[in-house]
Amino acid sequence: MLNLILIILISIVSGVYTRNDPKNDPRNNGELALWIDEKQVKMFSGMSMEIYAIVNGNVLPYILDPNFEKYLPVIPSEVSYVNFTWKSGTKKYYYHFDRLQSFEESILQPPVISIKTKGRVPRRPKEFSIHLPCHGNSSGIAKFGIGLLIETRKGKPLNGTPLRLKLKKECSQRSPDPECDKKCANQGWCNNEKICQCAEGYMGQYCRTALCYPQCMNGGNCTSPGICSCPPGFPRSPLRGSANVINS
Repeated sequence: MLNLILIILISIVSGVYTRNDPKNDPRNNGELALWIDEKQVKMFSGMSMEIYAIVNGNVLPYILDPNFEKYLPVIPSEVSYVNFTWKSGTKKYYYHFDRLQSFEESILQPPVISIKTKGRVPRRPKEFSIHLPCHGNSSGIAKFGIGLLIETRKGKPLNGTPLRLKLKKECSQRSPDPECDKKCANQGWCNNEKICQCAEGYMGQYCRTALCYPQCMNGGNCTSPGICSCPPGFPRSPLRGSANVINS
C-alpha cells in the first residue's frame, strides 16, 4: 500500500512539475502518452488534475495495480462520456480496443468508442471519447470494462498492455421534485424539469454525495471533492487531492 501511495503522489507532483517544464511535459515530448485532461477529471471528481495512464512509452505502475479500480470515483450520472487524449510521438504504434463491456447491462449498455476499435495511434495529441449509455429507466451503479492492446510497428505488445480497466458509472432515473430549488445542495441547481443538476465533484438525487480521487480508504469519508475526513489514527496529509485520500 505504501508503495502505491508514493507512486500516486509522485505522479501528481510530476504532473504539476511538467506543466511548468515544457521539455519534460509528456504531452509535448516525442514519446507515446495517454491521459485524461484536467477538465474531464474535474467533471467527475471535482479535482483539477490530469490522470496519466502511459508516459514516455511506459504504462504507469499504479494503473497496473490490481486494486487500482478501488481508488477510482464513480462516474456520476451527469457525465455520459470520458475523453482520453493520446499520441504516439516519433514512433509508430497500433492499437486495438479488444474489450468494451458492461457488467450490468440492465443498467448500462456496453461502452461505445468514437474511433475505430483498431488502427494507428495518431502521431500528435488527439482526443477520443468513450460514450457510456445508460439503459432505459434503470438506476444504479454499473461496472464496465475497457481493454486496450498497443503494439509496436513490429507487432510487439507494449509492456503493460493489454490494459484491463474496470470503472463504475452511476445511472440515475430521477423524478421531478416541485421543491427541487430548496433541496439541491453543494451549488447544484434546479433545471427546467425540476431535477437537480450537480456541480463538478458531486452526484446523487440532490447533489449531496462528494467524489474523491482516489477514493477514501480506511473508513474515511469524502466530505467534499478531493477531501477525506479520516477516522482517528489515520492523519490526513497536508496535500490536497489524492495525497490526503489514501492512508497506509
